[in-house]
Parts: sequence; C-alpha cells; structure tokens
Amino acid sequence: MRKAYVTLQNGNVFEGYSFGAEREALGELVFTTGMTGYLETLTDPSYYGQIVTQTFPLIGNYGVIPSDFESKRCWPTAYIVREKCDAPSNFRSVGTLESLLKAQGIPAVCGIDTRELTRIVREAGVMNAAITFSPLKNFEALNAYRVTGAVRATTSPEVLPESKGNGPRVVLYDFGAKANIARELERRGCRVTVVPAYFPAEEALALDPDGVMLTNGPGDPAENVEIIENLKKLAGQRPIFGICLGHQLFALAMGGRTRKMKYGHRGSNQPVKQLKTDRVFITSQNHGYEVVADSVPTGTLSYINANDGTCEGMDYPALNAVTVQFHPEACGGPHDANFLFDEFLARMNAYREGVRAAKAAKAEAAYA
Repeated sequence: MRKAYVTLQNGNVFEGYSFGAEREALGELVFTTGMTGYLETLTDPSYYGQIVTQTFPLIGNYGVIPSDFESKRCWPTAYIVREKCDAPSNFRSVGTLESLLKAQGIPAVCGIDTRELTRIVREAGVMNAAITFSPLKNFEALNAYRVTGAVRATTSPEVLPESKGNGPRVVLYDFGAKANIARELERRGCRVTVVPAYFPAEEALALDPDGVMLTNGPGDPAENVEIIENLKKLAGQRPIFGICLGHQLFALAMGGRTRKMKYGHRGSNQPVKQLKTDRVFITSQNHGYEVVADSVPTGTLSYINANDGTCEGMDYPALNAVTVQFHPEACGGPHDANFLFDEFLARMNAYREGVRAAKAAKAEAAYA
C-alpha cells in the first residue's frame, strides 16, 4: 500500500496508507462518531468539501449496499479510517469499501491514529487538512481552502416528477437532501415533488402543496442569500418542516443569525432535549453551524443539545412552521425523533381540511 500523509493546518502530520482513489486532496477536516452508517455518511451531500474521519476504529465490515445510499454518489473530499475491512460479511453487500471509494474517485487513508486526530479537532476546532503522497512543504493552498458554493453543487438540477400516493402534496426543497427524507414522507402516503434549491416560491405555491419540506445540505447557511430571500415568501403560506440546513436557512429568513461551531455535531449519538417535556432523544446529526436562538424574533426555542446547550429546534406557531437541527429520518438510526414526520403529516392534513372547509363555506355563502 502506498504511504500517504495527512497534514493539518496547525502543522500536525499523520502517516498512513492510501486505499481509495490515488490522488491528493484538500478539505475541511471533520469527524463523525457513528458506529454504523458509513454508507449513509459517504453518500450524504452535507459532507461536500470535507475530509471525514470515522472515530469508530473498524469501517467497512458490512460492505457496500446501494439501497442504503442517501444519494447517487459519494460527496466527501476524502475519507480517513483507523482500519478498513477487506472481507465484509453481509448478504446484501455487493463489494468492499475500498472498491466503492475507488469507483467514486474518493481518496482515502487508513492506518491513522483517528483517536489522536479527533482529540486535536476537539481541542483546536475544525481546520483544513491535506492528503498527499509526500510531506507537505507549501501550506499556501491548505490555508486558503474554503467550502463555497456547496448548495449549488449538490442540489437537484431539475424538478423531479411527483411521487405516487394519496396523501398530502409536499414540495421538497433539495438543498443537498438525504434520500431518506423523501422516503419517510412517501412511506406516509405523501405525494412528494423534489425541486431545486433555487426554485421560485411563486412556482412552488403554484404546485398547490399542502406543505413545504426544507432539507439538509452542506456549507455556510448565510452564504445562500438568494434562497433565504425566497423562503421569506414561503413563510406562513403553507405548513413548513425544516431539517438541518433547512432549519438554519429558515431562521435566517426570519431575521435570525447563524454561527460556525468549534467542531460541530456529527454522528448518531447526539442527545437532544425537548424543552416542553424535558424528554431526551438520541439523534443523528451532521452540521458545523448553529442557529443563535435568541436572535430569531419570531421563533421559539423548542430543543437544545443536552451536551452543550446549543439550539436544536425552533417553533414558529404564527407561521405553522417547525424546524430541527437533527435528522429525524436517520438511517440506520436512531429513530427516536421519527415522530416529527407524523406531526408534519398532521399539520398538512389540518391545513388541507381547513382549505376544504373554507371552500365549502364560500360556496354555501354564494348559493345563499
């Protein structure tokens, strides 16, 4: 195996071995704590522009299962693991982790002390890193690297046909969406139309939806000025449910602020406390920015992270909108927060019944 070097922006260097695509890479170094779900991590567009480190020491043990993918391709700039598994055991597997990364053109490094790497990021915060085949001498490109244009790079390029169903009609804004969001809605009978991130609000409302879904996605939320202005036009028009980046963008549209976190929340074991019940849910998360809750004039803080107290959810009762920072659609889990889709379905059904009642009252008045 070819030797590879992981060089951090602060000068730390780790030696390992290349096992993915044989090319060098620059990216924002982050870590994720999931013990399972590496396929979902690799195919999650929210990791666009990032070098992902898995804290769990053995990755690849159940192989490659395309039906578990969250999108059609892998998105991280590069991938780092302690130990890769070359002999996966799973009846659904069609290949190895190494074969997937090579096919997708994703450089990867194994044999790295990922525990030490994670400790550095936890103490110093997220920083850039380079993967090279010889010791890095020029830090200019490494220091200059920034994740930009992420939503535009990951969103659907076109409106997709409405899915089959007999339930509420949902317009799903794809900001870099995980496929399981649409699956959870479709599982409940919803007719889902996926639209690009920059789809005009007027055209979205012309589709006569019963609700609007704002999905996850990558990058700095404040960068998306055009999308934020578009969301202002949707607010209060239909029931809205926002997840992750969708949560952040809606807060910005409502006059709030976001800020970059020291190292973010990534993994499937993040504890979230619901303020109205004091109940704690274990959630899956993947974000490096947070909403500053007291900066949102029209929103009410609904969930906080039980570890650091950061904002995990906002309610907007006057606008019939609910947003959360975590992923209730998480696959392969945890499923603690899956009930949020049922609540969204109930709000859409109530909206649809309200529209029907209003039409009936108007027709009755006209007849009288």
